[in-house]
Amino acid sequence: MEGKNEQRTGLLYGIGAYGMWGVVPLFWPLLKPSGAIEILAHRMVWSLGFVAIALLAVRRWAWIGELARDPRKLGLISVAAATITVNWGLYIWAVNNGQVVEASLGYFINPLVTIAMGVLLLGERLRPVQWAAVATGLVAVLVLAIGYGKPPWVSLVLAFSFATYGLLKKKVNMGGLESLAAETAVLFVPALGFLLWLAATGESTFTAGGAGHGFLLAATGIVTAVPLICFGAAAVRVPLSTLGLLQYLAPVFQFGLGVLYFHESMPPERWAGFALVWLALSMLTWDALRSSRRNRALALKLLATAAAAPAAVAPDPTSTAPDPAQAPDTMQQKIT
Repeated sequence: MEGKNEQRTGLLYGIGAYGMWGVVPLFWPLLKPSGAIEILAHRMVWSLGFVAIALLAVRRWAWIGELARDPRKLGLISVAAATITVNWGLYIWAVNNGQVVEASLGYFINPLVTIAMGVLLLGERLRPVQWAAVATGLVAVLVLAIGYGKPPWVSLVLAFSFATYGLLKKKVNMGGLESLAAETAVLFVPALGFLLWLAATGESTFTAGGAGHGFLLAATGIVTAVPLICFGAAAVRVPLSTLGLLQYLAPVFQFGLGVLYFHESMPPERWAGFALVWLALSMLTWDALRSSRRNRALALKLLATAAAAPAAVAPDPTSTAPDPAQAPDTMQQKIT
């Protein structure tokens, strides 16, 4: 019963995390007239402050010394910080420039890009359905490029930067809260320096926009950290296959907002491209669920075999040993 409650709690955390990521396009326009780079700098600065408070509350500090003594991990963290900076900055720019639908496409095709990078960089082998899904995704990008009259650069950069970030995070192997603290710490000085430069040149909107605007800019730290904390709580409570399904919630919400709330155009060729992407994702999801069920059934079979094996050879202490002279056939059966 306790395990089911934990999974239910984890599912709620996961829905909360991806739900918040899905509706975040509603927040960035509230920060106008701040530009994307200024918003990004505030996001870095205030995220570190919020995460530091969270780490203080849970008393997680030992990892700092370990990270400082590992130059390789520090280098990976720095590259991850640069990569997520590109991703966050471009996403904010896309939302505030009427490209929410194209931004959502980037996160739809991100699983396909992640799989392709696994093959090209890690030498992973794909199942036939996964190959078909990747091929369908490539056709979708081609259709969208024809429809746009150019490749969907915003979507592609968002997808590749986030896939690269995920690969780096896998190699770093740190908790979500700790890795966010390390990444924002790397970016804190340049971000703060940029904000101070804006203030010195009179270009800053932090105080010029009034107290309400300043509060919203400071809230970027909460908007960044809270979903990540919820995601971390979900990751330790629900299976990876469940998280894989939940990840589609964010781009679905973003796509819906782009079409229904921001009223972005969706000509037929764009619908065709998105339909191909959704087909590819459906193939991946079906294959993942089938593989998960197969692995679970195999694991249960192995456990059952392992549990039955000792019982087959263990003697029954309550039984009476047969007389070899009276029951030679029975004894021979037990030996064999």
